[in-house]
Amino acid sequence: MNDKLSKKRQTVPSRQGESSSVNPSADAAMQARVQTEYFSGPLPPPSLLARYNDVVPNGAERILAMAERQSAHREKLEAQVVAGNLESQRRGSLYAFLLALVAIVGGIFLIHEGKSASGLATVISALAGLVSIFFYSQHRQSKERAEKADALAERSRR
Repeated sequence: MNDKLSKKRQTVPSRQGESSSVNPSADAAMQARVQTEYFSGPLPPPSLLARYNDVVPNGAERILAMAERQSAHREKLEAQVVAGNLESQRRGSLYAFLLALVAIVGGIFLIHEGKSASGLATVISALAGLVSIFFYSQHRQSKERAEKADALAERSRR
């Protein structure tokens, strides 16, 4: 088998309309242009949204209506979650107060019955529990606020 490799030369028009030869085996510089568009959100970008009308009558309007319904539904669910969390926190605070009140009244009763060391320890431990819960919740809230502020700052940098 006598296979000959031949070098092919192609003529490609240059920018000025002149012809230039290109040798595929030679190192050639290539240029590529890449255009990237990024769009984030529940709706397609406006240029694409307008083309939906070509495919489906009132397609863009239907997509907008769907997004509005979805947004309203999400807002309703978020409102229910927030209301539920507030109710849970209120109930937890009430139960903590009642438990501490029972402990303090029990401590006062022990002091009245002559067991002042036990009564005083009960009152102090109940008050210490309330104070520690207060400081812990304040610390947690400030930490959550800082995390949310950091996340918001990160989003705004993008």
